[in-house]
Amino acid sequence: MSDQQAKAPESDAPTGKPEITFDDFVKLDLRVATVVQAEAHPNADRLLKLQVDDGSGTPRQICAGVREHYEPEDLVGTQIVIVANLAPRKIRGEESRGMLMAASNAPKGEGVDRRVVLVTPMSPIEPGSAVS
Repeated sequence: MSDQQAKAPESDAPTGKPEITFDDFVKLDLRVATVVQAEAHPNADRLLKLQVDDGSGTPRQICAGVREHYEPEDLVGTQIVIVANLAPRKIRGEESRGMLMAASNAPKGEGVDRRVVLVTPMSPIEPGSAVS
């Protein structure tokens, strides 16, 4: 058998991230949140600054790189899925306390028409509802 025959066939499937354990996965706190306000990030062309109701009673701000795909006013009232227990971080001078979940048909920066779609519940549900 030649070296070429011994190699596994090449796949056109996208390269994924490293495998994680179930214990790693259950550390994520995925929640439904409702966008109550959205505006362009003042210091970043690709970011929107979202104020969301996550059911906690405390306002939460999330900076999200979806400005090229969504108008801020179109997101108000939309329910989204967020990673609620992501450590806060400053993004271009604004604090982001979480991350919204979105799907994309192509990696960033590949020079193709990239479609980004927010992960949303199929039906309205109370903000703060757990996603599992």
